[in-house]
This record gives sequence, C-alpha cells and structure tokens, in this order.
Amino acid sequence: MTTVTVTGVGMTRHGRLDCGPRQLASEAICSALADAEIQGRDVGMVFVSNALGETLCDQASIRGQSWLRELGLGTTPIVNIENACAGGASALHMAWLAANAGVSPVVALGVEKMWTGDRALTLKGIEGSLPEEDRPGLRVQLGDGDDGPRSGSLFMALNAAWARRQLEKGWATIKQFAAAAVKARRHGSLNPFAQHRDKLTVDEVLNSPPVAGPLTRLMCSSFTDGASAAVISASDAHTGPRVMSSVLASGDGTLEYHDRLRATAVHAWEQSGIGPRDVDVVEVHDATSAEELYALESLDMFDLGDAGAATERGETTFGGRVVVNPSGGLVARGHPLGATGLAQLVELVLQLRGDAGDRQAQPARTAAMVNTGGIVADDAASIGVHVLAT
Repeated sequence: MTTVTVTGVGMTRHGRLDCGPRQLASEAICSALADAEIQGRDVGMVFVSNALGETLCDQASIRGQSWLRELGLGTTPIVNIENACAGGASALHMAWLAANAGVSPVVALGVEKMWTGDRALTLKGIEGSLPEEDRPGLRVQLGDGDDGPRSGSLFMALNAAWARRQLEKGWATIKQFAAAAVKARRHGSLNPFAQHRDKLTVDEVLNSPPVAGPLTRLMCSSFTDGASAAVISASDAHTGPRVMSSVLASGDGTLEYHDRLRATAVHAWEQSGIGPRDVDVVEVHDATSAEELYALESLDMFDLGDAGAATERGETTFGGRVVVNPSGGLVARGHPLGATGLAQLVELVLQLRGDAGDRQAQPARTAAMVNTGGIVADDAASIGVHVLAT
C-alpha cells in the first residue's frame, strides 16, 4: 500500500470568535498549504467537514465550495462531509483513501461556527446527531420533561449516564473525573490555540455548577468556534508523520458505545502493527473528563478501572506512561464539532514533528486519535480511529 503522510497542518485559535466559517476555513487551510509548501492550484481534492453550517450559518449543501471559492483552488473537486462530531475523522479517512487511490496532495478541512448568539438553536443543531425518533424516548429515559433535558443537552445527559455507570461499577471516582479535567486545563494552558487556558484545582472542578448527574460544568466540553486543516500526501519520500492506519466505523445499535469503540480500535491496532500500550501520545474524544477515562480503557491503553488512578498518579501527562490530550482535548482546547477530529490530527502531527513547544511529549514516535460522533440506540453513530508514527 502507498505510504501516506501528513505534509502540512494548520489551525485557528479556538473559542468564541468574531468571525464566520469562511474566515475560519480560509485561515486554517492557508496555514496548512503554507506548512506543506504548496499552493491551492497544487491540490488534487478537498474534503470539508462541518456539522452546523445549515442550522447556524445559513449555508447547506455546498459549504466548501462557498467558503473556499476565493482561495485559488480552481476546479479542484470539493466534497462536503456532515458526520456529526466525527466529521473531522471522516474527512481524514476520505483523504487517506484518496491518497491511496493516487490523488495527491489532498486537503482535509474541518470548520465550525457554534457561537451565534442563539444557544437554543445551537443545542438543537447538536441534537441532530441523535435519530429524531429516539429523542422523545431518551428524554423520558433520562428523566427530562417536555421542555427539554435537565442538563440542557441530551448528549450531556447521555454522558452523565455513562459516568454514573463508571461510579457504580467502581471503575472511577468523582475525584478522578476532576483530576482528568485538571490535567486537561493544565495542558490547555500550554496551548496557544486552546479555548480554556486557565489552570484549575480539583476542588474548583468539583464545586463548579452541576450539568447532569455527577458531571459538573468544568468536566464538560463547551461550544467552540474553530477550524483545522491537514495536507495528506502519497509519496515514497518520508515527508512527514505517516498514517499507519485509518479506520472508520458506523454503529448499527448492536453494540454499546464503548464496545463499538473497543472493536474499532482493535481493527486500527491490527492495521497499524502498533499496540495500544506502545503509543506515546493520544488524543481522545473527551466530551467530558469522565469519558476520557472510559475511552482510554476501551482503547485498551489501561485495564478497566485503572485509568482514573493512573491519571491521579500522573501517568497520563508529560513524563508519564502516555501523554493523553496534550492539546487540552475537548474539555480545554474546545470542541468545534466537525473540526475536532482534524484539531486532534494537527496536535499529533506537531508532537511527532517535535514542534509542540512547551507541551512537547518525550518521546513522541507513535500517536493515536479517536474521534466519535452521534449516538444510535446506545451505539456510536460514527467512530474514526487513526494511528500515526514518525
């Protein structure tokens, strides 16, 4: 199979930004092209991930063609991807397939504008990642009323149900959830792209306002604007970190969410030839800090019930066994839905190149990223797992 490498990356700052998706997309893709030392006319194909453009930005169908038309791409084919929070990993997977098929270089772009002044509309857009027919039953199951979920978000309510399972089974403690959030903020404080850069204490996390069940506000990801892009190339030359495996799966309701993650990861480990405990750096989809622990165990990076204690001991930060979410993850860097997977990729490429500055992991030879999106009957609607190496 062709060697596929990441030859350029670019990212905007994350947060509540005073610009729209066109500006965000332009900044990220231009940075990635400059990093790869190519121009728009050199690109063979573009995949654009976005989840909320129709709902929040009045742009459906041709988002990429609309937002990128001034960048000199000419008649380069642009394919739009809407795949909930896993759109970024989906765009990366499609770029990987295209590069393997002989199209090179390929650009994968994720862009999201979530802050528009209408919180209710943003929440409505997010809940489009759940089947319409499932939402009423979920509200009843989760104890919500006709006016909506008590948490303000069905997704946070579902995450709270998973967090309760972790506590009830003895797999984690509430202080371990808080420790993961503290670590995320400490990593985010080192990341100039991160939305939340203030350091926290365990007590501050525990005493922040409740969101749902055991989850507090500072354990949860928040609305985020941002964009990230990568240039994917097929070449015999070693021109950047190699994509060792790219696995994308869609759940059909036959497995529980974390069992689906485990099955998808097994495929990725087999394809890459790299084991989960050989990874130096990982970016996981921590929509909540409790989910970070659950994901690490589902990936078999830690035994079930061990990730929380390992986090408290410092095994998941710099100098530990594996550096988890050096970017700050969704909890600190931010979660701009369709751009999150590519934000993870940008961070890992910087780590593998030794360009991560104050948050550089040592060593950083192998890396993995997990980006999930949507829920169908307690199964993951989409999961992308990628493994990279120097």
